[in-house]
Amino acid sequence: MDLLDLLHETMSSPWVYLAIFAIAVLDGFFPVVPSETAVITAGVFAASGAPYLPAVILVAAAGALVGDHVSYAIGRGGGARLLDRLPPGGRRRAAVDRARRGIATRGGLILTVARYVPGGRTAVTLTMGAVHYPRRRFLAFDALAAGSWGLYSALVGYLGGLAFEQDPLRGLLLGLGLALTVTVVVEVVRWLRNRRRPVPGEPGGVSAGAVSRPADAR
Repeated sequence: MDLLDLLHETMSSPWVYLAIFAIAVLDGFFPVVPSETAVITAGVFAASGAPYLPAVILVAAAGALVGDHVSYAIGRGGGARLLDRLPPGGRRRAAVDRARRGIATRGGLILTVARYVPGGRTAVTLTMGAVHYPRRRFLAFDALAAGSWGLYSALVGYLGGLAFEQDPLRGLLLGLGLALTVTVVVEVVRWLRNRRRPVPGEPGGVSAGAVSRPADAR
């Protein structure tokens, strides 16, 4: 009961919005910060009136957008030099070339899907910065990804809060369970897709040397 009272007090404070924003920013480039948990928890308590659900969605999305851009800037600043030093023909260089091909052809989809995979979003945004994915396209797709993520995370918690209005802790467990299920489904689909792709150097594959670096948009 003491924990429940503490959560109620925290979620009813106006500072909760700043906390959600800061956690979402940090999670963009420091993936050990549990931003989903914070947003889902706020969504659960929003079902009882505090915090305000639209504000939770807005600050979560804004924080995610800022955090992703910090990660992109880190990748663009130092990641490109590290990638260029990888020896040609090696496994790491081949993996980077595959990432470049994927990002060049369907970067928006990859960025959006990765936002729902803790840790995966940081790897993708860092890589997009390192391969100099155009800034304007990154901003446009990331706004969509961050907005949909904020809406999804808050509503998952909100639905859990409505289902267990008298027991917020059960509502939180339900919300976290739903979020975990979505993450597992995304990872399984991604794993199945990767198994079907041809490997460079094998029949049907594409050699790493055939890949050119995407042009930098200024």
